[in-house]
Amino acid sequence: MSASNALRVCIVGAGAIGCTLAARIAGSGQPISMLARGKTLEIIRSGGVMLFDLEGECRATVRAESDCTALGIQDVIFICTKAPSLSGLLPELSPLVGPKTIVVPVVNGVPWWYFHGVSGRHAGLKIEAVDPDGSLSACLNLDQVLGCVIFITAHSEAPGVVRSNNKHLMILGEPNNQLSERLELVRSLVERSGIEARASETIRDSLWTKILANLTSNPLSVITGASLEHIYSEPELKTIVSKILNEALVTAAAYGARIAFDPQTFMQLGAGMGAVRTSMLQDYDAGRPLELAAIGDAVVELAALQGIDMPVTKDILALARIRALNTPH
Repeated sequence: MSASNALRVCIVGAGAIGCTLAARIAGSGQPISMLARGKTLEIIRSGGVMLFDLEGECRATVRAESDCTALGIQDVIFICTKAPSLSGLLPELSPLVGPKTIVVPVVNGVPWWYFHGVSGRHAGLKIEAVDPDGSLSACLNLDQVLGCVIFITAHSEAPGVVRSNNKHLMILGEPNNQLSERLELVRSLVERSGIEARASETIRDSLWTKILANLTSNPLSVITGASLEHIYSEPELKTIVSKILNEALVTAAAYGARIAFDPQTFMQLGAGMGAVRTSMLQDYDAGRPLELAAIGDAVVELAALQGIDMPVTKDILALARIRALNTPH
C-alpha cells in the first residue's frame, strides 16, 4: 500500500461529510469508491459528487455501488455515516474488509472503540450507549480501527452536492496512542486532498474537544433552532452552554484529556463559526434519527463511570429527545 495510486479507498456514506471527502480525495487523483443508496446512488453514478468550499468548486467522478460485494476488499475505508446507522451497517461491510484493511470511523460523538488500546481499569470496556452488548465491537477487529476526529462543517444542498464555508481539518491517531506506518499512510492520503491532516499521539484529547463542541451545541440547536453563532453568543443560551461545558470538562479531565482552549476562547470560537446549523438540527429538520446517544448519552455514561453527575446535560438531552419524538415532519 505504499503507492497512493495503488490504494483501494472506499467511502461508506454519501452525506455531507462523505461527499466532502470523496470530492477532495478523488480530486487529488486517488480513485474513490462510494457505498450509497437510492436516489443518491443514481445521481453520483451519473454525475459524480460536487463540493463548494473555500477552495472553490470541485466536481469529482467516483465509483458508486450499493452492494459491498461489488467493490471487494479495500485498503482504507472511511465510515461517514450517522452513529444510529452503525448497528445495521457494520455487519454489511465484511466484504470490504480484509486482514490489512484500515477502517477509519468518521462519526460524531463518543466512538465505540473508545476503551480499545488503553490500559487500566477501563481497558476493553464497552460503552452501552453506543455499543449495546458489544454488538459493534463484535462486527470488526478493533485492531484495524484508526481513530479520527473531523472538524468539517458542511451541509448537503442536494444528493451528491455539498457546501462548506469553513476550513477542513482531520486529526488521526491510533487508539493505543502510538505513531504507525498506517497512520502516516492515511494522514498523507487526506493531506494530498487539500484537507489539513494531523497525526496525533493523543487522539482522545482531540476527540474530547469535538465532544465538547457537539455536546454544547447539537442538542440545544434542536430545542431552540439556533445557529452556532447564536448558541455561543446569546446571553441566555451562553448560560446553559457554560453549565454543560463545565460538566463535560470535569468528565474529560477525569479521563486525563487535555483541552487546548479555555472556556472563554471555546465560546468565542463557537460563535465565530457563524450562522451554521448543526448536523443534529439538519437531521431534526429532515426527520432523521438524532445522534443523541453518541453525542450525549455516552458522555453521561462516561461521567457516571467516574462518579460524576451531569444534571444540566441530562435535562437538555431529555428536552431534545422529547422535541424530536413529539414534532411531526
